[in-house]
Amino acid sequence: MDGSLLVFLLAIVVVGVLVFLAVSMTGRRSHSFDKEDYQIDFLRIEQSLEKGNESSYSMAIIEGDKILDRAMLEMGVQGRTMGDRLKKIGKARFSQLNSVWHAHKLRNQIAHEHDFKPEYRQALHALEAYKQALKDLGAI
Repeated sequence: MDGSLLVFLLAIVVVGVLVFLAVSMTGRRSHSFDKEDYQIDFLRIEQSLEKGNESSYSMAIIEGDKILDRAMLEMGVQGRTMGDRLKKIGKARFSQLNSVWHAHKLRNQIAHEHDFKPEYRQALHALEAYKQALKDLGAI
């Protein structure tokens, strides 16, 4: 084998290893979502929200929270709970982090306070926050 060819192949291997390390260390690996799947799921959630149907408000918030959590898990965001994952991902990825936190807190109230009943406008705002967050992640 020619010496220059060996040096060239070695250089390619070294550059490949350096690129791999750079991507691994930044923690910002690009992720390719099945956007159509997420869009269909989110559209189903939006269509389930019916003004005057109070049970649909809670279900829409819970389902919106689930789909965002699923996207973060699919990206490999670490954390035991969705709250932990939101803390990890933070403002770096979400344009409206406070709105996402507010929506997630509504979900927690629904799940943990048996007498809590969200209003239609709260559910609508929560879905808007979840939708923007999914857009920010590139899932829809």
